[in-house]
Amino acid sequence: MNENKIPVTFRKRIILYNLLVIVCIAFLISIFTYSFYKKDVIASEAGNSANRLHLVASRLEIACNELINIVQNCAGRKSLFLASILSGRDSRSSEESGIYAANVLRDLCAISGYNEYIHKITVYEKDSLFIQAGTAYGSSNDAESIMAAAWFDELLNKNMREYTLTLRDNPFPLNAKTIPQLLPLIRPLQYSRKESPKDAWVCLTLSPRLFQDTLELLSQDSSILIMTDDFSPVGSMNMEAFSLAEITAFLGSHPEQTGNLRVQLSDMDCILIWERLSVSGLILCEVLPLKNISLNPDAIRATLGLVFVSSIVIGLSLSLLFIRYLTRPIMRLIAHMDSISSGNFARNPDIESNDELGIIGRQINEMSSHVSDLMENRIRDEQEKMNLEIKMLQAQINPHFLYNTLDSIKWIATMQHNAGIVKVVSALSSLLKNMAKGFNEKVTVRQELDFLDNYITIEKIRYIELFDVEISVDEPSLYDARIIKLTLQPLVENSIFSGIEPSGKPGLIQIHIFSKEQVLYISIRDNGVGISEENIARMLTDTSRVAKNYMSGIGLPNVDRRIKLVYGPEYGLEIDSKVGLYTCVTVSIPLEI
Repeated sequence: MNENKIPVTFRKRIILYNLLVIVCIAFLISIFTYSFYKKDVIASEAGNSANRLHLVASRLEIACNELINIVQNCAGRKSLFLASILSGRDSRSSEESGIYAANVLRDLCAISGYNEYIHKITVYEKDSLFIQAGTAYGSSNDAESIMAAAWFDELLNKNMREYTLTLRDNPFPLNAKTIPQLLPLIRPLQYSRKESPKDAWVCLTLSPRLFQDTLELLSQDSSILIMTDDFSPVGSMNMEAFSLAEITAFLGSHPEQTGNLRVQLSDMDCILIWERLSVSGLILCEVLPLKNISLNPDAIRATLGLVFVSSIVIGLSLSLLFIRYLTRPIMRLIAHMDSISSGNFARNPDIESNDELGIIGRQINEMSSHVSDLMENRIRDEQEKMNLEIKMLQAQINPHFLYNTLDSIKWIATMQHNAGIVKVVSALSSLLKNMAKGFNEKVTVRQELDFLDNYITIEKIRYIELFDVEISVDEPSLYDARIIKLTLQPLVENSIFSGIEPSGKPGLIQIHIFSKEQVLYISIRDNGVGISEENIARMLTDTSRVAKNYMSGIGLPNVDRRIKLVYGPEYGLEIDSKVGLYTCVTVSIPLEI
């Protein structure tokens, strides 16, 4: 016993140790997978943010280019205002030229598509030209207000190719309180003959509303900031929770045109994505808090579950493969011993080898050969015993049945002087012929019913139509089912002698044949005197009584015993009865077709 337990314990220990290692490895792989997945999601969100910023940047770059183009046209194309320059002969023509120039300027702004964001555009040439357009009301003092602004000289003297936007104080007194800051662009008129650039220039002041309206086109859950080159904010969305100083500090130390950086903003772990516009100098940035990044929990659970289960399955498979090769000789011995315990005593050469376990295997093979011989002898003896018992049980039925049949012939001979005797003798002859074919022969249900019909013919003549028999078969195929010969006759005889005859009135015997879950059922029901509950309990076990001239006490246990010997203890007879009402005996055997 102890030797058999050693390899099983050894195998279990190896499996447990390997399982512990596999679980740890699967756990680490799951953590790595989760980290990789989270990193990938963050990178994906950062990419989406960069695309979103690039879309806004593209829109703003187009807008800035259009506005710069207006300034360049006004500063460099003399032909735009040629009519006003050539005029001056009389006041009427000068007035018409001024109206023409103003209309040209308005049309130029309207064509750009950004007219609503041009606060004012002023074209000024000392003593000859002063026209304005834009969304704000103009004043005759606007040119002086622009030239008086602190930023006028700085912007006017910029390089001709430099159009960086900066946020400056509004120089126009009429609306300085409502719009305190604007983004001005100033260029001297290149075609002017004035000696000083201050005497001829074009100034376009841009409203910051352009940037805020552009942000309104985006998803409202984004946190985006637009700044000028000197980090002055001109538009923002959902930036209240973040410090502007921290953002400008990070961007100031990273002059790259585009990029993203993982930073701490207002004690939050965030991704900062930015893009700079090369011409206007505008800086667009988006803050992406990591806590707001949506990690799909279902996808995470499915992925981690798949990774964990796959790791466990692969690890266990490798572990079992290792154990198989490590403990193969021992497991072969255990398997062979299990085979012997289940009744297989065949010699197994696989357990024999030249090592110590092989010697044990050789001894086990020798032992199993001896046990096999002993078992075969015992089985042969048991078979002979069973056959003898069946013959004896069969012999119990035949003489008794023959006695009853001869008794029927006696009554017929007494009561009739016609061919009825021939009918009974013919039926008896058929019965004896079938009974003589074999003690344990299996016949079809159809043959058994034919055999029963001969018996019923004899008994009906004897009892002068005391009973009727009804037979119902659920399926035609059940007629071909196999059944032990002489199964139904004793049960019908028991119904006649023990049920209907004692009642003293005509009776009905109903035979129902059906199948369920590969089991054949045959029920024989009569409406005779019935059986009490205490007699039912010993009906199939007590074979000591023989009552009068019928089979009560012998037929039923005889049939039940034969069925159990042939098919097994789970099959046989079941009895259901109510005294004075009915008795139903049900046969159950395996369905054989």
